[in-house]
Amino acid sequence: MTNIKIALIDDHPMLVRGLQDMLESATGLTVTGSYLNAAALLEACADTTMRPDILLMDISMPEMNGEELAERLQRECPEIAIIVFTNMKQRYYLRSMIQKGVRGYVLKSSSEDTLLEAIRHVYEGKVFFDPLIREEGIKALKTETATTTQPLLLSEREKEVLQLLADNYNSNEIADKLFISKRTVDFHRANLVLKLDVKGRANLVKKAMDLGLIK
Repeated sequence: MTNIKIALIDDHPMLVRGLQDMLESATGLTVTGSYLNAAALLEACADTTMRPDILLMDISMPEMNGEELAERLQRECPEIAIIVFTNMKQRYYLRSMIQKGVRGYVLKSSSEDTLLEAIRHVYEGKVFFDPLIREEGIKALKTETATTTQPLLLSEREKEVLQLLADNYNSNEIADKLFISKRTVDFHRANLVLKLDVKGRANLVKKAMDLGLIK
């Protein structure tokens, strides 16, 4: 059975405790840590064994807000998939967090089922937007994909995975060559498919070659 590792960060202790209890009662989920500020989370994530598969994160936090934290995690721990869990449904925050690379956006007013659905979708490499903001989220995601300049779009690790895919290596072989887990390879592969806006390996490789990203 799949065991999805989740971390929580929110500056409201009662909310964190309630959310942790709810998630730990769900099948296939394990809460690896709960944090009240970014410094504590980043300290934990410095140890790779403590890194979760998914981080549930609020936007409004003291010292370092969600926008700043998401940007830093994208640089330092890109394998952590971020789901924003917030009361903020303004278009600015939705678009800003998409630009920072988050994989999901769920409102705190939503149901437990919606949050669990978001976690499982994001774990599978998909994106998820709360039903109340889904249309706006999809629109913002398409805009971001279309307007972001390509050289800045891919991380060095994504470029490595992309080149190996073009060289006909499968996910297990790529994991062995790069000394990472197969799940991390699949995470990068899902990001590549999303960012290049294609379906399937063949189309991914072809578009990457057309754009000059690989040889």
